[in-house]
Amino acid sequence: MNHQLSRYSRVAMVLHWVLALAILGSMAMGAFMSELELSPQKLKLYNWHKWAGVTILALSLLRLLWRLACRPPPLPPRIALAMPAWQVSAHHATHRLMYALFFIVPLAGWAYSSMAGYPVVWFGVLPLPDFVPVNKELAKSLEDVHGLLAYTLLALVALHVAGALKHQFIDRDGLMSRMLPSMGRSSDRSS
Repeated sequence: MNHQLSRYSRVAMVLHWVLALAILGSMAMGAFMSELELSPQKLKLYNWHKWAGVTILALSLLRLLWRLACRPPPLPPRIALAMPAWQVSAHHATHRLMYALFFIVPLAGWAYSSMAGYPVVWFGVLPLPDFVPVNKELAKSLEDVHGLLAYTLLALVALHVAGALKHQFIDRDGLMSRMLPSMGRSSDRSS
């Protein structure tokens, strides 16, 4: 298979890495802020966390639309044939679950914020609507669900990274290079 056709597009690569950094940063911030005592610093971090969540939601939508419009390259046949069937299934299942959680985790956080009576004002400028009514009794449960879903996403990200590192350092099959920018070569797909 032509190496040029097996790589992800530049747009897909940028969306992948920006979303990865945003998700990991938001999770780190969420874990850090939840341990703080109530203070102006904690409130500021909660707002930043909500802004990150809405941004992740928007990036996820953009990434999904891009993926639907510009299908990703299939696994190269030599790699797909070398992988046991369970690994191919795990590869596809992990991606599907991560995509679902890219949406579910921020929406659960937004719903929690709405139920708790705390509005989401994106970057302190754009007020977003509450899409569930205030219900402080259910809010605590939803906060716990949001955290559990976030940790589930983190576990899937760790599995995804472990798979990529296995391909890079154990299998040495070049699979990971499809999502890395080329160094000085113009063989990338241009879109």
